[in-house]
Amino acid sequence: MILLLAAIAPSAALMYYFYMRDKYEKEPRHLLTKAFLLGAISVIPILIVEMKLNLFDMGDKRLIAVGYTAFIVAGLVEEAFKFLMFYILIWNNDEFNEMYDGIVYSVFISLGFATVENIAYVLSTGFSVALLRAITAVPAHALFGVAMGYYLGISKFAQQPYKIGYFLLGLFIPIVLHGVYDFILLSHRYYITTVFFFYMIYLWKRGMRKVKTLIANSPYKDYGGKEDD
Repeated sequence: MILLLAAIAPSAALMYYFYMRDKYEKEPRHLLTKAFLLGAISVIPILIVEMKLNLFDMGDKRLIAVGYTAFIVAGLVEEAFKFLMFYILIWNNDEFNEMYDGIVYSVFISLGFATVENIAYVLSTGFSVALLRAITAVPAHALFGVAMGYYLGISKFAQQPYKIGYFLLGLFIPIVLHGVYDFILLSHRYYITTVFFFYMIYLWKRGMRKVKTLIANSPYKDYGGKEDD
């Protein structure tokens, strides 16, 4: 039970954080719950596709194998399914009515996936892994979600011809960020893994800048906001 709570706690804390940053017009909790559950359910098709695409042995440390696994098997597949879940549930929803909403919903979808993944890792490997992933993998998924939501939030309200470009960036940028993250960890080369700490700092700083930018552009900030339901 303790391990299960340790696996869930990081996602719960991050969802609360990004939810509370939406101070002008909070999203309905029932829709946030659906976003989280859809992200969790996406684990199933993701695993199936990843197994089909996995061409290299996990012990293969050649850079071409590591790059393929990081950017295609993990980055492309996982972020593409999160992107698809967002499009299905959120893109045409009336509650998606300001740019920061893109970040909130993307983060909840990403953390739905990350929670299931984290439970699997923690229950099979123990409490020490729970602590490590609480400050690395789970926040990383949230920050990939921030990147996706940032560009989708802009795309939703952008004028042509910019709409399509931002929409595609909502998929492309998280794939790149995710791929680099996994490439660093899977490389097992000292000269590459030494940059991991700095990469996590970069992800956090980048993500928080995106959050502040979209919150500052909320159409509700001058009207006292709306209540969530």
